[in-house]
Amino acid sequence: MSIFNDTKLAFADKTDAQLKKAYWMFKAIEQPALTNIGVSLLNFTVKNNFPFVDGIVKQTLFEQFCGGETREESMKVVKQMFKRGVGSIFDYSIEGKEEEEVFDAVCKEIKDIVRFSVGNPAIPFIVFKPTAFGRIDIYEEVGKGKELTTSQKEEWNRVVQRFDEVCQLCFESDKKVMVDAEETWMQDAADQLCEEMMEKYNKEKAIVWNTIQMYRTGRLEYMNAHLERAREKGYFIGYKIVRGAYMEKERKRAEEQNYPDPIQPTKQATDDNYNAGIDFVMAHLDKVSAFFGTHNEKSTELVMDKMKTKGLEHDNPHIYFGQLYGMSDNITYYLADKHYNVAKYLPYGPVKDVVPYLTRRAQENTSVAGQTGRELGLIQKELKRRK
Repeated sequence: MSIFNDTKLAFADKTDAQLKKAYWMFKAIEQPALTNIGVSLLNFTVKNNFPFVDGIVKQTLFEQFCGGETREESMKVVKQMFKRGVGSIFDYSIEGKEEEEVFDAVCKEIKDIVRFSVGNPAIPFIVFKPTAFGRIDIYEEVGKGKELTTSQKEEWNRVVQRFDEVCQLCFESDKKVMVDAEETWMQDAADQLCEEMMEKYNKEKAIVWNTIQMYRTGRLEYMNAHLERAREKGYFIGYKIVRGAYMEKERKRAEEQNYPDPIQPTKQATDDNYNAGIDFVMAHLDKVSAFFGTHNEKSTELVMDKMKTKGLEHDNPHIYFGQLYGMSDNITYYLADKHYNVAKYLPYGPVKDVVPYLTRRAQENTSVAGQTGRELGLIQKELKRRK
């Protein structure tokens, strides 16, 4: 019997109508063929600016997985969740752009989020994706240690500057900032940049947090080596620990380009690696803080058990839990009810710009074994209870 089965607690803020709508949406997502057709159709209609799309998307996927089109619009959700002890992490979900003016605009938006959230405990973290500040190809070149041309050096300097401006503002505003992880071929450069920012801004505590994807091979080794560097240079580490979201893409590219698959061979190996990541953090809490981003009940309970064994308070400042908005409310609200530090990723942005994020969520739900079935089961259970 799972401890995360209290649907009354999980869905206390949801009306019957909202639950029924969520039920039918997850029911549709459960069908991979249907999801793929829907995703293709959605991308096509957005690309061609069909006028009715915003309305349809906004009332379905968008409503389930996003806070609103603007920060102000999203504050309603932020306040509602915080009443029940759940923090929000604004995720400005604009993906796949490659123009310098867009990178500058997103950087400005992230800095606006920092200023917007100052002094508000309901928004404990700031977050951004490395590719929101620069092209994936430039990260790849830098990560490989290639000789950069003058224009590439200038381009990379602009990426570094965007990172630095956001991290500095977070440092000055006493706000924690998480840098998301992306594809393996750009990650070395992002890791390096995160380490530079930690060295600069994490002298007293973890302000800058990097993301570690445990479905990758070699990540524990990276964490151990990084810890040594951090001890030598005298700074604190913040990690968001996740499983990872680009598995099919990673495997396909490794096969096409004939290099070793960077992903763990099995789901079990990924789970074991994630749990080893939990052990790593628990063994080094003097230097490492962690945000455990997971929808996995076992991993969540494992962190709780280890905290208990170590005699840690539920709201220990070095340990956070996180889930995505619109999913795993059974985990989030249980943790909040027991006074653990927990926050939801809350995406926002113009509907058409958020579509790539939403379609990825839909496809992930289709491919994650049991995730959609679990959501459906919980919603069904709650609707039945309310009758």
